[in-house]
Amino acid sequence: MTSKSAKNDALLRLDSQLCFALYSANLAMTKVYRRLLADLGLTYPQYLVMLVLWEGDGVTVSSLGERLFLDSATLTPLLKRLQAAGLVLRERGLEDERQVLVSLTDAGRALRSKARAVPEGAFCASGCKPEELQAIRRDLEQLRASLAQHS
Repeated sequence: MTSKSAKNDALLRLDSQLCFALYSANLAMTKVYRRLLADLGLTYPQYLVMLVLWEGDGVTVSSLGERLFLDSATLTPLLKRLQAAGLVLRERGLEDERQVLVSLTDAGRALRSKARAVPEGAFCASGCKPEELQAIRRDLEQLRASLAQHS
């Protein structure tokens, strides 16, 4: 085997793949959040929607999708489940009926105080220092932006 083919073979090892490191870290993170969100009755994607709404209530489905990098085919069933749980309302826009506005119910707003423990629980599970997590988040955001330019 030549040096070049050995190098190429090394590039095809699972442990050499950035995508696998991201994928497996995502699986581990999702397990942590599953435990943390159980008391809230939310899945991780539902939690992300609630975070956006807690930042600013009354947003369109399209702006939610842009913020969360989700298409409407993924977001719509998620929002239907949140509405069935009594946490959000979906209403057609008055000026433009093509727009669907999503807003929190009283129960959805009340859930925010219960959710305050979630970030701390995720931080503790990471075993990282705050500045390490900030650096990882920044690096991942840069990676996402670079990948988005090539997708």
